[in-house]
Amino acid sequence: MSLFAIGDLHLPGGCEKPMDIFGPQWDRHFFRISEAWKSLVREKDTVLIPGDISWAMQLTQAAEDLNEIGKLPGKKVLIRGNHDYWWSSVTKIRSMLPPGMTALQHDAADMGDFVVCGTRGWTIPTEDEPLQEQDRKIYAREMARLKLALEAATGIAHGRPIVVMIHYPPLYQTEPASGFTELMEEYGAQICVYGHLHGAGIKAGYNGERNGIRYYLTSCDSIGFAPLKIGIKN
Repeated sequence: MSLFAIGDLHLPGGCEKPMDIFGPQWDRHFFRISEAWKSLVREKDTVLIPGDISWAMQLTQAAEDLNEIGKLPGKKVLIRGNHDYWWSSVTKIRSMLPPGMTALQHDAADMGDFVVCGTRGWTIPTEDEPLQEQDRKIYAREMARLKLALEAATGIAHGRPIVVMIHYPPLYQTEPASGFTELMEEYGAQICVYGHLHGAGIKAGYNGERNGIRYYLTSCDSIGFAPLKIGIKN
């Protein structure tokens, strides 16, 4: 079994939402993602989708997008992104997902060779831009949710690798750490996949290993609109 990740699919959610307004690279982007996906991913593989899945505002509007993802090969694991306004009760979401698709909400899932856990995350403070009061509250809440997810993962991992999905970047190239990275290190996570960054912002995202954790930016435009294969060390 292989592990892949691709985030920020930004499917239309039942409305006219042309993505090429963000640049020609977004022209027919989901067709290109689907073709690459079908050429790379097998049914026994797993694909992580770290948020910003659909522009839908309601769960019923997101159903078509979720079904289109469900038609693609492999098992899929989803978390919420900042644009996933349709994401309401995770129980309702799980009840209508296609077979082989899992939604996480600050909890964990056993994928056999590894355990995956995750939460949405939030903007992290930097030396140049400390967080304002409201953002500090959300940041603290999301750290608490990540801790719940990591506790759930360690409870079922039994020595297997722990993979973390978070939508917002937990680490930037020029910053030393965040509360999210410290939690992942504390709980012994091996891999972190994230998205959210596009365009010029892609260069700010951290890709590489730090303190035993490998970080992967996987917003679809940062990885050429094709699922990125991620190695798991058992």
